[in-house]
Amino acid sequence: MQMEASPEHLLAWFRLRSVVGIGNLLFRRLIQQFESPEAVFASSDEALLAVEGVSPRLVAAIRRQPARSEADAREVARAAQKGFQIVTQCDPAYPTLLLEIPDPPPFLYVNGDLGRCRCPLAIVGSRNATPYGRKTTQRLSRELTRQGLTVVSGMARGIDTAAHLGALEEGGVTLAVLGSGLECIYPAENRRLYERIAATGAVISELPLAAGPDAHHFPQRNRIISGISVGTVVVEATRRSGSLITARLAAEQNREVFAVPGSIESFKSIGTHQLIKNGAKLVTQVGDVLDELPRWALTARRPAATQRPEAARPATPLSEAEASVFENLSVYPVHVDDLTRQLNLEAGDLSSILLSLELKGLVRQDPGKLFSRITDDQPRY
Repeated sequence: MQMEASPEHLLAWFRLRSVVGIGNLLFRRLIQQFESPEAVFASSDEALLAVEGVSPRLVAAIRRQPARSEADAREVARAAQKGFQIVTQCDPAYPTLLLEIPDPPPFLYVNGDLGRCRCPLAIVGSRNATPYGRKTTQRLSRELTRQGLTVVSGMARGIDTAAHLGALEEGGVTLAVLGSGLECIYPAENRRLYERIAATGAVISELPLAAGPDAHHFPQRNRIISGISVGTVVVEATRRSGSLITARLAAEQNREVFAVPGSIESFKSIGTHQLIKNGAKLVTQVGDVLDELPRWALTARRPAATQRPEAARPATPLSEAEASVFENLSVYPVHVDDLTRQLNLEAGDLSSILLSLELKGLVRQDPGKLFSRITDDQPRY
């Protein structure tokens, strides 16, 4: 249970952050030197100039900074009204691992309870994930949760959503790091997911409450996802995926980097395969992750969740034609035209068979007339 800072103390943090010329890196140095924003403002010019990166011009800017901002006061009051916490770098609830990166956020807006999050591990990947990617992510997330880890992701579509859902299905804790403010839920269809995460874990952001999902927010957000975690697992990433930025940041932050292999024919896995070539640990099962985590991280885990038995799937009788089509499908989506050529069927006949398989819960259709198998543990959306 974390102690709530007084509004006046929080406003001092907002005040120091607002000084022109003080970024996250210099902010961290000042707090390390003076221990609080109030002490920074009360210090002498000589003491300030002794801090690396502080110039006479910056000292003058600190002296000019108004003692109170009504906009900041309204922001702090609104956070309290919404039941959100503002956790500063000096708060015991602030994630210890995040303080180790060069430019941690001065404070975090939190919806939920960071105290529930133990041994956080990030899982990230493509927004336009394949059924294989979603299935694999959800399974891996469930298994990591059973081992007592907290799954961290960005609540985006695709792999991020599957990662959060896998943890929630096991009754575990998951942590979402937003690229927008806590009042701007993005994507909008994840509102229910946002609420479920906050109820059992936490949703966090370094951005003001009403900040929108601007493009430049997401690379900034990625350093928090990797920085708050003991390692980062990438599932499906194209050659220029934002997930590769998260992996690079994790490596720069001296954290473990993992990658889940995919089909050599899928452009969605080009990025993950490149990570493996560059030295990322290949992951095919949860043990591949656990083997690489530091001992202190594993001892910090909460007790593993009780594994729930998987529901047995009833046998589904198939006609000869249905069985033939089903055997030519896999978890990787294939276009209906390719299936038509492979099976030498009339387009109308194949469409009827695929519809029958969909109704039996064995096949799914994705946008663009792409079809794939549904396996026992594959998420159904």
